[in-house]
Order: sequence, then C-alpha cells, then structure tokens
Amino acid sequence: MRLIISSIFALAFFQVPELTRGEDFGYDGVIGPQHWGERYRECTGKHQSPININVLRVKQVTLPEIVFIGFDDSIDGVHVTNNGHTVLIEVENEPHPRVRGGPLDGDYVFSQMHFHWGDNDTFGSEDKINHRSFPMELHMVFYKEEYRSTSEAVKHPDGLTVLAFFYELDRHEHPAYDDITLALSNVTEPYTSVIMSHPFSFLNILPYDLRRYFTYRGSLTTPPCSEVVIWLDFEQPVRLAHDQIEAFRELKSAHGKITHNFRPIQPIGDRVVFYNIDSNYFSYNEIDDPEEQTTTSRPYRRRKGHNSGHSNQWSLLCCLSALLAIICCL
Repeated sequence: MRLIISSIFALAFFQVPELTRGEDFGYDGVIGPQHWGERYRECTGKHQSPININVLRVKQVTLPEIVFIGFDDSIDGVHVTNNGHTVLIEVENEPHPRVRGGPLDGDYVFSQMHFHWGDNDTFGSEDKINHRSFPMELHMVFYKEEYRSTSEAVKHPDGLTVLAFFYELDRHEHPAYDDITLALSNVTEPYTSVIMSHPFSFLNILPYDLRRYFTYRGSLTTPPCSEVVIWLDFEQPVRLAHDQIEAFRELKSAHGKITHNFRPIQPIGDRVVFYNIDSNYFSYNEIDDPEEQTTTSRPYRRRKGHNSGHSNQWSLLCCLSALLAIICCL
C-alpha cells in the first residue's frame, strides 16, 4: 500500500507538461498529425516545426558561445516517465541546468527532455538535414527564466528553446545510455514513472562538438504547436547501437507499442535557417558585414572572413594560372 501511495505521489508531483500530455492526439488515424489543426488552430500556422534544413540555403553566422550551466553535474532525483506519447526525463532537484548565449537573449532553464523515433533505423527524427532522416532525435526543452515556468513561457514568442540532437547507428553501445535504457524497461506501460538509480549527467549523453548547429524560429512539434520555440539543431550526431534505439520502440501507449512518434515535415515558408560555424574559421579576418543582415529574422553578427579567405585563394590561383600560360607561350 505504501508503494502504491508513493507512486501516485510521484506522478502527481511530476505532472507531464501540457505540451506532451493528453489522449486527444496521436500519430495515426483520426488523431494523427493531419488532424491536429482541427482542434489546435496553431498547428496550421506558417512557422511550424519540424522542417527540412537545406544546407545550401542556410545563412552562415558566428554567434556568441553557448554556455551550458550544470550540464556536467551529477544530478540525483531524475525521473523517467512514459506519458503515452514518448519518454520524458525530468529533474527533481534544484537548481536545474540552464543555457545562455548563441541566438538566445537571456537564460533558459531546463524543463524536460524527450525522444522521437521511427519504426526502424532508417527514419524517426523530426527535423531533417538535406531530406535525410535519422533513426531518433532528442529534444531538450528549456523555458526562458524571466517567465518562471513552461506554462507561462508558451505565451511568449521567445518563451522556449529546444536543443535538438540526432542519432545514428554505431556497432558499439554508448555506455552513458545504459541508465536510460534500464529505466525504459521499467516504464514500458503508459503513465508509469521511475527514478534513475544513479546520478545522471547531461553532458555524458551529448555529442562532443556543441559549437556547430542550425538555428531557426519554429514551434512545438506536438499540440498545441505553439510558435514560441528557438530551435538549435546540433550538427554532430550521437552514436547508439541498434539495441539501444530499439529499447525505445518497446514503450507502449494506450493503443499498443509506440513504434513511431514523429511529426511530418512542415513548410519552411519565409523563415531563415542560420548555421553557426566555429569562430576559429574567422580568426584571420573579423570584419562585420552589415549588408548580409536579414530582415526576416533577428539579425545576427556575421563575418566576411570565411568568404574573403576563399576569394583571396581563388584570386591567387587565377594569377598563377595566367603566369604559367605566359611562360608556356614563351
């Protein structure tokens, strides 16, 4: 009896945020993504997520360094919950990890992280890169600190940021994911929750390179599809073994196994996708280029160095070719 009461208290204390809770949406049939707009009007908006990122059309930028606060801490009291749509990882103890810098104006506080996957290893991510789908994608959701909560942040156009990470297959298992897959085996049934048996570190489950990423303005990828998200899609994938990804497909909803839980690609419309490049690329020439600022999104500090370097090399090559042609004529 004490165990039952404890479980009820844990679920009551860690209520699943509205952005991923409810039985009024799913990924198939009459409650699938094509019908979300019938109940949630913003799901038919012009700045929806996910999108396909065409790397030939992104705007290269160099942004301030992102500061990851508390990502390398060993965190106790980490809850893993099957909410019937995905698996949520939430942090009980304060202070929560946070991020600042990059395209963000102010501090953003960790709310929860969750995963999206497909029926097999050939697809499953929500955003795509050059129409390439990855077998799984991680979303780390943060709310802007000044709004004090996720429920208040979704009322503001800059309320949330999501750090998105892609996964690709590896022959070897990723040891940092052992605690997650172990927890998954205890929450296969919907609306169940467990606490991780060991301290958990965010940094251990992320890729090494956190400096190169795509960023754009978009929405939540589940109802109510609020267009309040600054997306950061990191370029370097996390490598997991097949069995580690397969463990997520064992989770169940009220209708059976959650074999897939990703929203289809949405039109990019008039939005600009920015690609942050390591600032070391610009160490030889840091000149502001005001002509390259865009009027359709928040202006970012941009550099001429990368293009200028290629231009100088090309000019030198042309001169050498011309000189060689003259010598040959002699």
